[in-house]
This record gives sequence, C-alpha cells and structure tokens, in this order.
Amino acid sequence: MNRPRPGLDRRQFLQRLAAAGLLTVPGAGVLSACATGGGGPATAAQGDVSAQNPLGVAADAGLDVVIFKGGYGDEYALFHEELYKKAYPQAQVEHTATTQIAQELQPRFVAGNPPDVLDNSGAQKIDYATLAAEGQCADLAPLLDAPTVDDPNVKIRDILLPGVLEQGTYGGKFVMLNYVYAAFPMWYSKPLFEKNGWQPPTTLDEMLALCEQIKATGISPWAYGGTNAADYVLDLSLGMSVKQGGPDVAKKIDNLEPAAWQQDVVVAGVQAIEEMVRKGYFMPGSEALKHTEAQTSWVQGKAAFYVSGSWLENEMKGIAPPDFTMTAAPVPVLDSGSALPVTALRTQPTEAFIVPARAKNVNGGLEYLRLMMSKEGASKFAELTASVPSVKGADAGAAATPALQSVTAALDAAGSDVFSWQVNTWYVNFYKSVLQQQLGNLLAGRIDANTFISTVQSEADKLAADQNVPKFQR
Repeated sequence: MNRPRPGLDRRQFLQRLAAAGLLTVPGAGVLSACATGGGGPATAAQGDVSAQNPLGVAADAGLDVVIFKGGYGDEYALFHEELYKKAYPQAQVEHTATTQIAQELQPRFVAGNPPDVLDNSGAQKIDYATLAAEGQCADLAPLLDAPTVDDPNVKIRDILLPGVLEQGTYGGKFVMLNYVYAAFPMWYSKPLFEKNGWQPPTTLDEMLALCEQIKATGISPWAYGGTNAADYVLDLSLGMSVKQGGPDVAKKIDNLEPAAWQQDVVVAGVQAIEEMVRKGYFMPGSEALKHTEAQTSWVQGKAAFYVSGSWLENEMKGIAPPDFTMTAAPVPVLDSGSALPVTALRTQPTEAFIVPARAKNVNGGLEYLRLMMSKEGASKFAELTASVPSVKGADAGAAATPALQSVTAALDAAGSDVFSWQVNTWYVNFYKSVLQQQLGNLLAGRIDANTFISTVQSEADKLAADQNVPKFQR
C-alpha cells in the first residue's frame, strides 16, 4: 500500500494557481521564494494490511484534519475524529476548522506540507481543477475498492449515491469525495404560507403572480446576499432554464460550447430575474447583505422566499424561530411545455474531501473517509446537519427536521429527474469573477439581461480559448 509521491513542480503549480486567480489571497505571493525544488515526505505512514485494516493504516501515525466550518459546522467532523481515535487510540488527531481554506492551506500545499484530510469547500476553497491537474490529490481508488466498515462484502463504491463518482473524477481519476448530497430548492416558511393561503408556484407566471400578492402584504417576495452570494440566484434562473430545456442546456454551458449562454431558455431565465428586479420583488438592501444576513432577514419574516442549498437549516440553527418550519420546494419551470417535470430538482454532491498526495498519512486519510461513510458516521452527519450525506440510506435512521423531511420528499418526488451543472466546480475563477459578479450587477439593477448574457458569453469564450486553464467535458 505504499504509494508513490508524485514529483511536483512547484513553479508550475504556482503558475496554475495564478491562472486560476488564487494567488491573490493574502500570503500567497511570498511563496514564489520557494517555488523550486522538492519538499514534503518521501513516503507516507504505512501499517500492515489486514481484513481489519484494509487500507494499511499505521496505528500510531498522527492524523491532521482540516474542515471547512461553513453551513454544516464542524461538530460532525469532531464525531468522525472520535471514530478514528476509537479505531486507532495511539494516533494523535489534530483538528482545524476554518472558512479561509485557500488563504491557510495554499501555502501548505506549495510547501509540501498539506494536512492528511482536507474539506476543500466554501467560497475560499482552492480551485479543484488546479489541485487535480497538478497531482495534489491522492487517488481515492483504494478507498472505493475497500470494504465498508459495516459489511466486509460490500465495497465503498457500492454505497455511494448517483453522481458522486462523476463529480469527484478529474482526468479519469477519482480524487474528491463530495460527502454531501445537496439539493438546491427554493425555501419558504410553511406557517407563513398557510397563514396567507399561498402555494409554492410551479411555473414562472405563477411565481410572478404570487410575488405581486406577497409584495402587497408588505413582505418582500425574495431575499439574497449581495456581497458574497448573489450566485445563489443562479439556481432560480438557470434552474428554470434547465428544467425547461432539459439537462443538455447545462451540459453545453459546462462544456464551454459556443453560444451556450445564448440558448433561448437561458436568456428567458435571465430575463425573468431582470423582470423580478424591475418589479421590486427582491428585498431592498439585499445588495449590501452577506448571505447569513439575508437569511436572517428571511427567517425574521421580511422576505418570503430564499434559494440555497440544503445546508440552509443547519446554517440558521439557533437563529430561525422554532416554529419557522423551513420547507423546500423545487424551483418553477418557465412554462408548462418544459422538458423536465416541475418536480425536477438540482442536486449536486458537495463538500469536497480530498487526501493530499503529499500528506504524511495518506492511508490514515483514506481510512478517515471510510469511517465517515460508515452507518454510524453518516447517520450522525445527517442528524447533526439536517442534510443528506452521499451514502445510500444514511439518513434513514436520523431524526428528521422539517427541512430534512421536505428535502427528502422533494428528492423522492424528483426520482430520476435530477440535474446539475459543473461550471461552478470546473471553472471556479470564472464562476466567481464573472458569473457571481454579473449576477450581482443584474440583481442590483446595474445591467439588464442582454448585457448579462453578452458579458458572460464573451468571458466564457475567452475561457474556452485559454490554454492555461485545464478543460473538462461531460
């Protein structure tokens, strides 16, 4: 189970990070001083392989775990680390929780001293494609072929939900375990809607009519966090477009095809947002709010809808009133002639866990991921975060909150009609610097739909032609 340490060209790595726009983070610039030469361990900690230790973990080797402390918090990770310490009591486990992933971890990667497990998530994550292209991620194939903790006759690959392997595969190699099976619905308070006799809309026309009713009560129909999360609204705009035109709409965007952003249904989705802005359906002042501030206004009843991933309830734990009854509904279709049914839902495996290729304890990192996917580990995650892990049946025994119940019901209703896009994970810099920025401009009323489409298409064309950025297809 000794795995080769890939020879890394730090100068090339830095160049790729620069191309991905990641060397603008504080502290990264000083790394150019050590941008040549080797570094990091020559071999990782190694134990004996056995039926009880299928990944060959060195029992006394330390384990360094870094967790993105965002919408899911880090309580679940502390539980997983306890599972590891229980299995390997001689091991010292170091726990770090942060939101500044790139700022704090990028220097460690460049120095050849990464942690053994990294939850590379959040707005400040390190670009996935760059890490993968530069060989910074260990191949997780041994993990996929390892038996589960709960049944020696079942492999890890056989308990993963659909899309997890595809989402974590770069260049034909599975290198990222996206641990959360996130859904991206629109959210509302069930008691508020029942009190007013409102029903979640199923078409754009229904939504616009309902927005007018909501606005007449003095409540803003929608809220969003303009300073850091305007892109959440993409799930409403592009979500309606993909449901109307079918999954190939998103596939063309992901593949950077010419005129992908000029598809009729994509334009219609953006025009819908422009109309909502023009009619005052977004909460005044949203532009100046962080996502958590916008969400707080929403749970205070100042807005009726919010669009976000299924981490929302956990993120608002202790802030939302106990009787808020956060409830999910799929975004509408543009009209009744849609290619996908109203119940179709965007899902995406998220929360990307990697085992760095230069980690001191690669086998321990793989074992940590195996423990995360045990029934005990996965069901605890579902219980603590009110979210669905990417493990089959893991949420079945968890205490279900209203939000988790509604997401589970929405997933059941969607069945095989789930869709996603990869542009947000394949091209992080484009997503942040172009899409997020232009959505912010659109929502603030600074640009119209035509300008949004022409700007994003132009930048997508430049990206497609940029040979410094690794490209992906699906």
